[in-house]
Amino acid sequence: MTFSRLASRQRAALGATLALLLAAGAPAMAQTPPPADTPAAAAPKAAPLDPSTVLATIDGQPVTAGDVAVATEDLEQSMASMTEDQRKDYALNYLIDLKLAARSAEKAKLGDSDEFRKRLDYLKDRALMEELLQKEAKAAVTDERMRKLYEDTAKNMKPEEEVHARHILVKTEDEAKKVEERLAKGEDFAKVANDVSIDPGSAKRGGDLGFFGRGQMVPAFEEVAFKLEPNKVSDPVKTQFGYHVIKIDEKRTRPVPPFEQVRPQIENYVVRTAQQDLVLKLRNDAKIERTDAGKPSAPPVPLPGVEAPAAPQADAPK
Repeated sequence: MTFSRLASRQRAALGATLALLLAAGAPAMAQTPPPADTPAAAAPKAAPLDPSTVLATIDGQPVTAGDVAVATEDLEQSMASMTEDQRKDYALNYLIDLKLAARSAEKAKLGDSDEFRKRLDYLKDRALMEELLQKEAKAAVTDERMRKLYEDTAKNMKPEEEVHARHILVKTEDEAKKVEERLAKGEDFAKVANDVSIDPGSAKRGGDLGFFGRGQMVPAFEEVAFKLEPNKVSDPVKTQFGYHVIKIDEKRTRPVPPFEQVRPQIENYVVRTAQQDLVLKLRNDAKIERTDAGKPSAPPVPLPGVEAPAAPQADAPK
């Protein structure tokens, strides 16, 4: 594992609380997004079809746009990389095959068994639970609620120092000394990093690691980085990755990211919290008794979809 990859994993581990969601450090370096398609090149988005629109018939039985919409929702993950037209065609073909197979199964009376009825009951219960949780999510996500959560957390945050660092990583102390010699002669730090650094995650960016806070880098590296003044270069620092020569570009107090930047993460947190609270209330309001045969033989694990939400991390603005 490279130094930059380890640093990224350590940054990702900061998302344990909502405060860290708002305060998490920036990634090693912002990536420039690819240019968007020009308006002339972008295909116009088709207007949604009326759900009753018939898209195909199977021996005279209609398959409607509404039927395809339900299938599309179920097939979302498998169609993630498809275009809109491909998704529509894929879902329609799937639905035609599904209905043909279901009709064949009915003729063979495969739906008459107790096992099938139990499976059908389970699928119905699951669909109803998903509808209930979606309804709860829609009710929970209000702009007022999310902004209050953001503001309450932001005002309780403590200022934290961040540094914007570059490094040149080499295998041996002798190589690190040669790096120092080149820098002492006036060579550009970024050029030397690009020439000799063995950290592929940062070398091509001139050794740039971006802004980071305490606890995000290995201790020996962090200790030196936070002591250095801007535009100063360190002596070689040894870690398990090799020898680092570090330069600090800038120091700052970690800014609070704007609300719109972290809105998706806050929304997810609000939704998961509301859904969890609903499920816990349903359990508390019901009389649930396990028989001896139903008692757990191992510690319980969280239920998928209703476990306690963990606040994700958001990057601080540049």
